[in-house]
This record gives sequence, C-alpha cells and structure tokens, in this order.
Amino acid sequence: MFSERFLTKLRNARSIAVLTGAGISAESGVPTFRGDDGIWKKFKSEELANFDAFIQNPELVWEWYWHRKQIIASIRPNPGHYALAEMEKLYNCFAIITQNIDNLHRRAGSKTVYELHGNIERNYCIACGKYFSNEEILQSQDKKAPRCVTCNGLVRPDVVWFGELLPQDAWNASERAAKRADIFFSIGTSAIVYPAASLPEIAKNEGAYLVEINVEATELSLKADEVILGKSGEILPKLLEAITLQFQ
Repeated sequence: MFSERFLTKLRNARSIAVLTGAGISAESGVPTFRGDDGIWKKFKSEELANFDAFIQNPELVWEWYWHRKQIIASIRPNPGHYALAEMEKLYNCFAIITQNIDNLHRRAGSKTVYELHGNIERNYCIACGKYFSNEEILQSQDKKAPRCVTCNGLVRPDVVWFGELLPQDAWNASERAAKRADIFFSIGTSAIVYPAASLPEIAKNEGAYLVEINVEATELSLKADEVILGKSGEILPKLLEAITLQFQ
C-alpha cells in the first residue's frame, strides 16, 4: 500500500503537516448540514451562517446551531483521528491544519491543531469577546440566542461564517507549518477552496513530499508525490503501524 520511497521519507522526516477536510469527519458520521431533515431543508447554509442573518434573526440562527451542536456532541472521533494523534507522538514537529469545526482532532488527543474555520464547541460574545464553552451554553434546553452574563451581548458560535476572514493566528501558523514540512498530507479534502487549498502548493514549493489520502482523485492528485485512495479511517491506522515499525 505504501511505497518504499514514502516509508523512507517518513523515517527521515523531521516536520510533518496534515491538512484535513470534511472527508475525515464524514467517516465519523458528521453530516454536511446541507440536506437536513425537517425545517432546515428550507434554508441554505449560507442563508444562516453569516453575521447579517444572526443580527437580523438571532433566534433562528442560534436554533440551527443548537441543532448542529447537539448532533456533533453525539459523534465520536474515528480511527483516522486517533491514528493522527498517535503519529504526533512520534515526531518532534507535527501539526494538523483542519477545515473542520467539529473538534474531533482535539477530542482524539491531537495537541497541535490549527482550526481554519473555528470550533463549534466554543462560543463568544460579539460585544465584549468573552468566551463560553458548549457546556455553559447547552446546559439550558432553551434554544434562544444566549446572552453574555457580563455585558448582555449576543453570544455566537466561534466559527467562520460566510464573508468572514480566517482567523489570522491560525492561518499564519498553518503557513509556517506548510513551509517547514518535510511531508505534507492532504486528507479528506478536495483542496480546491482557497486559501486553504494553497497550503499543499506552498509545502510542495518548499520541497515537501506531498501525500494525498482521499476516497477519490482530486485536482491535487496530479501534483501529489503519493496518492492513496480509500477511507482515511482505514488507511491511517495502517500508516501508523508502518511508521511505528520504521522507528523500531
């Protein structure tokens, strides 16, 4: 399954960066929320996931996110998430860059995670910036938009909405990880949505060995040094085993 060249690169690598997309989360059962049952079928995600919609109708937007939070809270990391967390322990420099907001990488045990689109398990007040955990928000069955206990401002999910910029700190850290990577993984993503799609290109231009793991070929496949087709939840545990043998 893995070429000797790839395994040699893994043995000699000092720095690894991993870009993950919706594919790895889908294997845990995280839905795309573009075709929900019930009332939410009447809305497009871009109609709800934007700041103007939140200000105009905070109750509607918050009810949708309350629904999403409940679903994601019931979902668990899959073997792919856990394999990446174990891989991190084998290298001095290992970073996960994720486009997912479900927090599954951290819940699987990964330590260095750069969240380009935020984290649905965090929330903050749009007035004073105070952060609130999901536990604080979801302990009430009231689906109304929560208010800050400090200033009474509206509390929103800490996710990137349509029309908003990526968090600068996470993006800068992701760029640095891509530039220093000896091996760069693109896992479960079509790698066509910018600026995240530029990260494999940045890594490749800096000399990284580019590896794609996906259920189907993408535009990135032509640029990758190694393309492994299949489910990341099946491939990554095997890769972890192969890496572990390399270090024995």
